[in-house]
Amino acid sequence: MILSVAALAIYESSVGNATTPVALHEVEPVEEVAPTPVATPAEMVEEWVISRFDPIMQKVGEEEGQDWRLMSAIAYSESRFIENLVSSQGAAGIMQIRPVVARHFNVPVDDIDDTETNIRLAGMLLTELADMLRIPAATPTEDRLSIILASYNAGIGHVLDARRLARYEGANPNSWGDVSRYLQLKADPAYYELDIVKSGKFTGSKQTLGYVSQVMRKYNQYCAIAS
Repeated sequence: MILSVAALAIYESSVGNATTPVALHEVEPVEEVAPTPVATPAEMVEEWVISRFDPIMQKVGEEEGQDWRLMSAIAYSESRFIENLVSSQGAAGIMQIRPVVARHFNVPVDDIDDTETNIRLAGMLLTELADMLRIPAATPTEDRLSIILASYNAGIGHVLDARRLARYEGANPNSWGDVSRYLQLKADPAYYELDIVKSGKFTGSKQTLGYVSQVMRKYNQYCAIAS
């Protein structure tokens, strides 16, 4: 039986009474491996709009119910479309998929090196995160996507905490502006020690907010040039 993302997203390393959550997926400084040059026929280049991975992104996006332009924006932010990029924690490929994600979806870890599998796992994770967040359909697209991207980057546990804190203080748990503020406040013991906070202290808000901003900026650019 597959465990939930919420269960997999939190691995506890105890330092006294502290709990350090580790996301299924997180961006970190990576040691880049030089991309292998690929000879590309000129006639194929003319068919690309965003990258040479457009056909795979479109195929996987349609099959997984995800906007291929958003997935392309994630790939740009994660790897600049470098296929053989590997981080120090084993995140691999253009979507920087970690082995824990492959295991979560019952995919052999070695398969994350395959580009289509790498992209598909990212699409499956985005879909599962969206399902677990249960963001109302009436929520503005920018808010909805930003909250999903924050979960993809920081781990859904921290984002759920931020939404609970927003609701607790009368803010909007479906507003990225409010959720991002409470992600930052999760570094403050006055907040992360509250009983409603389940994933403990969070000190990565600056990186997560920058990630969401970068991906959304690229996504909007890609929407302007690709249908």
